[in-house]
Amino acid sequence: MTDHPGQDSPGSAAADDLIVPIDFTPAALDKRRFAFRLNPVRIVLGIVLFVFAVAAWFVLTAKSVYFDLRPVGSELSVQSPLAIQIGPRYLLRTGDVEIKVKAEGYYELDTSLNIGPEQAQTFNIELIRLPGFLNLSSGPITQARVVIDGEEVGLTPLSAIELAAGEHHIHVEKERYQAVDTNIDIEGRSLQQTLVVDLLPAWANITVNTSPPGATVSVDGEERGLTPLSTEVLEGKHEILVKLAAHKAWTDVLAVQARQDQTLPPIALIPADGLVLLRSTPSNATVTLNGDYQGQTPLEIAVPPGSQHRLSFFLNGYQEHSQTLRINPDQEASVNVTLKPILSSVQIVAQPADAQLYVNGKLIGNANQTIELLAASQTIEVRREGYVSYQTDFISRPGIEQRLDIELKSLEQQKLESIKPQITNAAGQTLKLLYPTPFTMGASRREAGRQANEVLRDINLSRPFYLSLHEVTNAQFKQFRKEHSSGVLQGRTLDNASQPVVRVSWEDAALFCNWLSIQESLPPFYTVADDKVTGFNPDSSGYRLPTEAEWEWAARVNGSADSLLRFPWGDQLPPPANHGNYADISAASFLGRIIVNYNDSFMGSAPVGSFEANSNGFFDMGGNVAEWTHDFYGASGVVGNQVETNPFGPDDGRYHVVRGSSWAHGTITELRLSYRDYSDEARDDLGFRVARYLEP
Repeated sequence: MTDHPGQDSPGSAAADDLIVPIDFTPAALDKRRFAFRLNPVRIVLGIVLFVFAVAAWFVLTAKSVYFDLRPVGSELSVQSPLAIQIGPRYLLRTGDVEIKVKAEGYYELDTSLNIGPEQAQTFNIELIRLPGFLNLSSGPITQARVVIDGEEVGLTPLSAIELAAGEHHIHVEKERYQAVDTNIDIEGRSLQQTLVVDLLPAWANITVNTSPPGATVSVDGEERGLTPLSTEVLEGKHEILVKLAAHKAWTDVLAVQARQDQTLPPIALIPADGLVLLRSTPSNATVTLNGDYQGQTPLEIAVPPGSQHRLSFFLNGYQEHSQTLRINPDQEASVNVTLKPILSSVQIVAQPADAQLYVNGKLIGNANQTIELLAASQTIEVRREGYVSYQTDFISRPGIEQRLDIELKSLEQQKLESIKPQITNAAGQTLKLLYPTPFTMGASRREAGRQANEVLRDINLSRPFYLSLHEVTNAQFKQFRKEHSSGVLQGRTLDNASQPVVRVSWEDAALFCNWLSIQESLPPFYTVADDKVTGFNPDSSGYRLPTEAEWEWAARVNGSADSLLRFPWGDQLPPPANHGNYADISAASFLGRIIVNYNDSFMGSAPVGSFEANSNGFFDMGGNVAEWTHDFYGASGVVGNQVETNPFGPDDGRYHVVRGSSWAHGTITELRLSYRDYSDEARDDLGFRVARYLEP
């Protein structure tokens, strides 16, 4: 408020003082803003608080780390700006930290450590010692070979050999001295160490005296000098040889210990034997000296000198020869003796008359002569082309008339004599050799029960062949195919070991034959590709199925080709009691046609050979089981009256011929031996037997 002239001053009593407004202008904004001024005290205080906060944060988050240093007193440098040492410990943040450790005489360590999350941690740090230096000598003995830890380092004396701190193996050796092996601990830290190795002699002095003196002494073949002699010999076992002219050599094995000298007992040398070379004509004579066996001429023997000896010579067929012998010491001599033969006359009579005679492999001439033979074992041989040579060891006896009769066998005769009438194959079957004759297969049209496929055929079987006496059994077939089973018939087994194998196809039977051939190293008869029979080799002597013609010849020919059996037992029905295994009353419950009032006691197949063999020695050619043959099935033989020689049947076909009746057959048609059946599949009444040619 402003005082104006003419107005009352404040505090006056005038009630009507007038208040007069005046002009007002607000202050500018920038004049009303707060003005900040830096205060040094506040700055210092702020810095102190910040440092305190950081230090508190570091202390609360850092880890206490202790470094256990070896050797004690090693210098440690931690390469971290945030490392604080408090006494023996450091405060460090987690993570990798670089450190350096060094000490005199040790390799400096510069490495990185990882500080983990644990609050207190200890690191054990051991510095590696610097190498040391070894001075090595072998005393007064120099040039000894030094090997340290398996590595050769040189010859003594050696100085300043640098070696890593720690234990080392030292080997020092020199010829004629005992080797030294020792260990040394190298302190390292660049320190010098000294090792002196004492090498001891590895020999001893050996003294040798002989009577007479002047003998040469050799040790292990090395001459050392003349007796009397003292010589150095290395430790170990050695051969000592003492020799003096005209005397026997003296030898011994001497055991020597190092540094233990020996004087051998005096050696008395014995005058040497003489050497005598003995020869005789003829040679290989037995020699004795004073009755003692020496050997056979030519022979060199040692004979004691100074006395008389008796030499004797002996040889079978020659007279004994004896003589005396005297020899000087170390003399070499020879004795040559011609022995007188002891002869005896022997008459040789040989057939054929033009055979040749050999004695001890030397041709003498015609075999029919009287010869003079030594009274000793002689090899007599008579030869003639086309014949088997005869050879024998013969001893002639003086004063006795002797005669040797020799008849040579022709090759053909020997071959026939060597043929076995029966053989046993690898499966255990017995086969009989047959020499078949020409015959007529089939049956006359007028024969009761004849079928159209039984055409009469003239057959000439010119090749001898073997045929098994029995049908192949289950046991024999399972040697080839273990898993095979012949099955069961009406609750009764057909798979017993001795029963004939059934339920085999023709190809099964053919493959069994090839298996037999392989077992006996025979050429397989059947050609096989991918386990299928694709053909056969008619010149093979391997096992096969019999041809139809061979089967019928073995079954029907009764003594001669003019006598052919109609039935297995003869020409008339019914069969004799218990003749074979046919369809009988025991099988009436499941077979349509049987032989009335006939009982063979077997409802199915019987063990092979249960009934009597036929006139040719074969079993079950009728009855038991029918049999596969080699041939493809064909209705008839050749056209006209031509003779078929060793027929194998048609070249191809679907079916193979089955011959012989079985336990399931009982009609007149089936029981006849000329009955021809065929099949392309296995049956429970169909088996087989095997055959093979005598030769290709």
